[in-house]
Amino acid sequence: MSFIRTVIGDIAPAELGVCYAHEHVIIDPCYMTEKHPDFQIGSVDRAVEELLRFKEDGGRAMIDSMPSGGRNPVKLAEVSRRSGVHLVCPTGLHLAKYYPPGHWMERLDAEGCAALFCDEIEIGIDANDLNGPDRQPLPIRAGLIKVASSERWGRREEVLFDAAAIAHRTTGAPILTHTEQGELALEQIASLQRHGANLDHVVLSHTDRKPDIGYHREILSTGVKVEYDSAFRWKSGNPTRELIETLFAEHPHQLMLGMDAARAGYWKSYGGGPGLSFLLKAFPLPPEVFAAIFIVNPAQAYRFCA
Repeated sequence: MSFIRTVIGDIAPAELGVCYAHEHVIIDPCYMTEKHPDFQIGSVDRAVEELLRFKEDGGRAMIDSMPSGGRNPVKLAEVSRRSGVHLVCPTGLHLAKYYPPGHWMERLDAEGCAALFCDEIEIGIDANDLNGPDRQPLPIRAGLIKVASSERWGRREEVLFDAAAIAHRTTGAPILTHTEQGELALEQIASLQRHGANLDHVVLSHTDRKPDIGYHREILSTGVKVEYDSAFRWKSGNPTRELIETLFAEHPHQLMLGMDAARAGYWKSYGGGPGLSFLLKAFPLPPEVFAAIFIVNPAQAYRFCA
């Protein structure tokens, strides 16, 4: 039986409901927030306030995409319970620039990284956020694997994507990736495919930041899913909408939306905007497109595969 693993327990995919496919609900103080203070969104109360508004506007779930480095699954579980919104928390690693020099990932091979990811999926997420030296598993398990590539494909990317594929094959957990400004999507896919990942359970984020139709057709031809999150970012026109309007008829089972609203300045509860209900209120879609992008496709993508 397939399931989606939330921070407060496993649910049937049909229970997920209207889902944002890539968000940041909690980011605690960390190396990243020292350089980018606006990334710090660690208040449970403000997250609950924002998600209650999201739920009132029809939202039911969010895929949190903060891997090791600012992650707090205990806070996510509290937010989920208080708001009634399903939240999924990842294991994995982000870009190298978000970790201090000499980070442990630099010393591990793919099998070593994969072992840590598998532990967080099968046993429990580390209370120390994989910052060492000891691991203390929480009674909260990771529901996906998040990995990222930078502007250039190198050893770090190859090790990390190999590790993600190993952990995915071992546990059945889905994979969510960060593409830097939409670049290297095809390299990510090739690496995951080479290492045996089931591309039906792979989601590539931010690809609409490179809104070339031919590029997106090439990505989608592999069978992966894509997550667009720039709908509220464009200053002129809306290439995200244009991608959906062009590609949905060709690939109705592969497109999803999120906001990647990883800054306090994007949240109404922190005094910013447009707020996390933007996609539900200010980005209208035809009913059949809405249902596929927000309900059917996330439920398929983020379930554990056999």
